[in-house]
Amino acid sequence: MSLKLNVITVSTRPNRVGPAIAKWFVDYAKQESSDLFDVEDVDLASFSLPVFDEPKHPRFGEYEHAHTKAWSASVDAADAFVFVTPEYNHGPPASYVNAMTYLAKEWAYKPAAFVSYGGVSGGLRGVHVAKTIMTTMKMVPILEAVPIPMFAESLKDGVFEAKEIHEASAKMLLPELAKWAEALRTMRS
Repeated sequence: MSLKLNVITVSTRPNRVGPAIAKWFVDYAKQESSDLFDVEDVDLASFSLPVFDEPKHPRFGEYEHAHTKAWSASVDAADAFVFVTPEYNHGPPASYVNAMTYLAKEWAYKPAAFVSYGGVSGGLRGVHVAKTIMTTMKMVPILEAVPIPMFAESLKDGVFEAKEIHEASAKMLLPELAKWAEALRTMRS
């Protein structure tokens, strides 16, 4: 049985570049790891999550709003995640924190990795903070990542053109993520 990988575009703001970077990674993952994962492109913006508005704590899983139920179903169906995220003020976007807050059990015992982008740091400072939040949800962030510093240099007419280092990083990330997803599957059953 194949593992399901959700590649989540985190930024929800207008004029974002996350979808272009996510498209590259999704296409790469489908081509290079079709024997490991069924890959799904998930855009956080499509869920239109307002600032956390569920009346009951997420640990109960008793959601009242349609947006939460849809988000829950998407996350619950996945065995692993890759978050495509920028860095805002040395941290993850508020959309990431909000999306994580909406759920509890759906995240537990699943591995995650990051494709991050930004200026000179390539989004790594934001990833560091995001991983701390992730571990609170009983997730396992892996070491392998695809940091993209100075991302604008790789955008041509709205299309992300990966450099050799980006592809090499993705090539190391995917099998490691699959190992963790397979191992943690036992904990979820």
